[in-house]
Amino acid sequence: MGLNEWLAVLGALGGFEAIKWIVNFYVNRKTNARKEDASADSMEDENERKQVDWLEDRIAQRDMKIDTIYVELRNEQNDKLSWIHKCHELELQLKDAEHNRCDRPDSECGRRIPPRRIALINKKEEKNESID
Repeated sequence: MGLNEWLAVLGALGGFEAIKWIVNFYVNRKTNARKEDASADSMEDENERKQVDWLEDRIAQRDMKIDTIYVELRNEQNDKLSWIHKCHELELQLKDAEHNRCDRPDSECGRRIPPRRIALINKKEEKNESID
């Protein structure tokens, strides 16, 4: 193929504009490749940023959920501790009431002797006997 035939084919394909496009493509092929690579890299970076933002939002939501669950847990623990304290107070009051029980009949309640005082009196008497 000679030069005339090439020019005829080029003229049929678009003339002078086709020649300009071929020269422009040949001269700027490396620049265009870099631009395409940069464009692809920027789109990948944008996708990664979006994914990171989504993951950060998701983590923040989970942290908030965990915080609310911990608050509920602490409230339940405090509630159970208060019930345990109340139960122990009632047990102590029951023990105290058992120690303060009156051993005399109802007709002699005026001269009441609780068992605790008897135990204290017995201990004092035992101490006095051991000293003598």
